[in-house]
Amino acid sequence: QVQLVESGGGLVQAGDSLRLACVASGHTFSTLRMGWFRQAPGKEREFVAAISRSASTTFNDDSVRGRFTISRDNAKNTVYLQMNSLRPEDTATYYCAADSDGPFATTREYEYTYWGQGTQVTVSS
Repeated sequence: QVQLVESGGGLVQAGDSLRLACVASGHTFSTLRMGWFRQAPGKEREFVAAISRSASTTFNDDSVRGRFTISRDNAKNTVYLQMNSLRPEDTATYYCAADSDGPFATTREYEYTYWGQGTQVTVSS
């Protein structure tokens, strides 16, 4: 069973930066493909970014491309989401997700088996 614990959320102003981290345990981290999703109040959860096992491939949603960067450190069992130039519309609960069934990065929520509890990001204008 994979456990995922996110950290790094908080309250910031528009234009600021945050770095989210997600530490995985219970599985060999280098065999997990990882992703970040977010859910704003009253909205469905949506894809943000994904990274393959080897970090050779990453995907970003159009809404965050050029501002957010996903990365991973397999030695630390950690995936990161660097968020720059934050906007009020980035306000949401951010979730880390993991899957062990495939090596490639995926944007599809249903392909992720394991989920963290979420970390709140609030961006004020």
